[in-house]
Formats: sequence, structure tokens, C-alpha cells
Amino acid sequence: MSGAVRRLVIAALALLAIVAFVAFVAFVAMRPWSAGRSVLSFAPGEAPGASGAHAAPGDLLARGAYLARAGNCAGCHTARGGAPYAGGRPIATPFGTVYTSNLTPDPETGLGAWTADDFWRAMHEGRSRDGRALTPAFPYTEFTRITRADADAIHAWLRSLPPVRAPNRANALRFPWNQPLLTELWRLVYFRPAAFVPDDTRDAAFNRGAYLVEVLGHCGACHTARDSLGGAQGVAFAGAELAELGWYAPSLLGNSEAAVGRWTPDETTEWLATGINRHAIAAGPMAAVVTGSLQHLQPDDLQSMAVYLQAIALPDSGGPRVQGLGRKLVLPSAGDSMLAAGERLYAKHCAECHGDKGELAAPGYPPLAGNRLFAMNSPVNAIRAVLHGGFAPATPAKPRPFSMPPFGPQLDDREIAAIVSWLRNTWGQRGTRVEARQVNALRSVPVD
Repeated sequence: MSGAVRRLVIAALALLAIVAFVAFVAFVAMRPWSAGRSVLSFAPGEAPGASGAHAAPGDLLARGAYLARAGNCAGCHTARGGAPYAGGRPIATPFGTVYTSNLTPDPETGLGAWTADDFWRAMHEGRSRDGRALTPAFPYTEFTRITRADADAIHAWLRSLPPVRAPNRANALRFPWNQPLLTELWRLVYFRPAAFVPDDTRDAAFNRGAYLVEVLGHCGACHTARDSLGGAQGVAFAGAELAELGWYAPSLLGNSEAAVGRWTPDETTEWLATGINRHAIAAGPMAAVVTGSLQHLQPDDLQSMAVYLQAIALPDSGGPRVQGLGRKLVLPSAGDSMLAAGERLYAKHCAECHGDKGELAAPGYPPLAGNRLFAMNSPVNAIRAVLHGGFAPATPAKPRPFSMPPFGPQLDDREIAAIVSWLRNTWGQRGTRVEARQVNALRSVPVD
């Protein structure tokens, strides 16, 4: 076979493969489970027939407003300086930037023409009103298990908002991620519509907490690792690097990270409501969740979330904690010059506020000794705290939280790396060496 004929045959086979793929995607897209059929489900404690569609209008709107708060919809769908829920906020992803959509009832640029069925399809099936597959940056992989009653209530409340004319901005995804067929293929691999099924072996508080954490709160969208194609991988809630944001979402399973198995129920509820307790402080994206969502939830819902989070915490394995980043461990040794430098820098810049042994703290703030910030697999959040400083959430319970000043302008990359390395290897911790390049990489990422 000549070279020209061989190339012609290969081209023909490639064309046939593309046609077959398009036909297969079209077939799957028209299957009943992805074309509007719904799986009826109810939130824990909700009786069949108690659909929000039959509630009094005022009650339905109040419920929808509360559920939108629980889902932190405004957190993504409000641009900085923009009208609430009018969209336009850029969301950085490994595949480019996604711009959130306008949720106000404007008939041309928002949800004014959307019916309750259209909204349910978006939440449950991840498809827009015209049937187009939504980008999975919208966490329909978690929202798919929302109840129809809750989706209807949120839709009703969104329709009660003042309409804002705010044309949706086109996403800036890199090729080939901007191709609709690739989104359909992604859905074939990673997504199926589902329903929330309560665990009959658990009580109502656990199941309500599971619904709030797994579904409405969509906590797994950040706290579950992703593979190279953006699909969830590994164990849910086991922690994930948020590289585009420059943060680490710690594991909700391990007590050395963000699990609350060592806390009392009241301490867990306090942290959810305020972002601060004697053990930990919420910072970065989590502080925004507390500010925009969690602080507005009812005490019984926060208590249910605490019940669930404490139930999924894994028992401590015992022994020294050694953190790694999925690569060869680089553990500082005794007498390491970096640790010695870190100790000197801590004494000069940090001990006045935090104490020689990490025992001091501003009012309402936890001490550094034993602080899980330095026990996490990733040093990213600790680096950011030293580099950029930050505030805890401002809530009615703690309206004027103390701040951590930034040391980035004062210390160079090697100095910050030395301080964080020392903090990760003192007061009982045993962690990997932090390198200057890791600090440098975080200098240019957004502070908030």
C-alpha cells in the first residue's frame, strides 16, 4: 500500500470514528434518564406530598431564600461590585475561566423565561433550558441529589428578585475544553443524575447533615480530589489542592487536617457558625462560605451538620504525623539549617504575639502549638497565612475579628519557607520541608 493510500485510509477511519462518536453522544443525550425524567426524592424528615409547590407563597419564598443561602448561590453568582445573583463572577479552573450566569428573573439575560421544570433540569441533570450540557464548574454533580421541592423553592425565590439586565459572558475555556462534544463525553464518564437516599441505619440529624453537606452545601466540590480531566477521584472529602485558587481544601476525614472527630459537638457548631473556635480558624474560600452561607443557617441545621461531620471522621492512626504532597518526601533532619533559621525568624517576628512555645493567641484565636494548620498534608494554607496574612469571617457573634498581618513584603521566599518548615516540625509535628519555590508560586495568586 502506497503512502498516499495509507494516509487516505487513516483519514477515512478517523472520520468514521468521529461520526460514530457524535452519533453515540446524541443517542446518550436522548436517553430517558438525561432528557427530563426525574427521580423523586425527599429530604430527611420530609414527608411525601409536602412539596414546596403546595406551600403558601410567603412560606415558599422564605424557604427558597434559606436554601439559596445554604447552597451559597450568591458566593459564585455575584461578581465583585455587581448586583446580587446577577452572575459574571470569574471561576478559575484547570481548563480556563468560567463566568457564572445571571440568576435574576430578567427575561433576556437571566432566568425570567425559565420554568420550574427548566430549573430542576439544570440542578438535577446539569442541562440548560435549551438542553445544552452545562459546564461541570457548576456543581450539578452534587446538586443532582437535591429534592424537587427544594429546587422549586429556590426557583420561586430567584424569580422574586429584582430583575437585572446582565448579559452572560462567554466562558474562556482552552481548546479542546471549549467544545460541547467534549462536555458530553465528560458527562458520559463522570455523571449520572441521582437522588438523595437517607441512611436508614442513622438518625434524622445525621441524614439532614448529610443532605446539607453532600448536596446543598456541595462541600465535595472542593474537598474531594480531581483527576486530570476534572472528575472526582479517590475517597470523597479526603482533601484536594485548589491550584487555581492557591489554597488547599483539607480532608474532612482525617483529624490531623479538617475532620472534627476530636471536637465536641458544640465546638463544631461554633466553628460552622462563626469560623472560629479554640481549635481552628476558617480562612480563604472557607471564610467566604461561613460569611455568605453557614452563619445564616438555623442552629438545628448547624448541629445536624456537626453530627454528620463528626460521624465521618476517621479514627486516629497513632504515631507521628508525616505530611506528604504525593511525591517523594523531603523531611528535615535534626540540626537542619533551615529549621534553625526558621526558629530564629519565628522568635524575631512571631513570638511576641504567639508566644515562645506557640501558646499565646489573640482573644478567640487558637494557639499555634498543636494547630492543625501545620499538620495538613499540604503546606499551602500555612504559607498563605504567613505570606498574605488574613482575617477570620466577620459574623454577629464575632463582628470584629483580629487579623493576621502579611509578612510577604517583609520576608523573602526562603525566610517564609524556613518559618513554615519549622512550624511543621515543632510542637509534635513532623512535616515535609517547604521550599522557596512553593512560597514564590503563591505570591502571585489572588489574596481572596
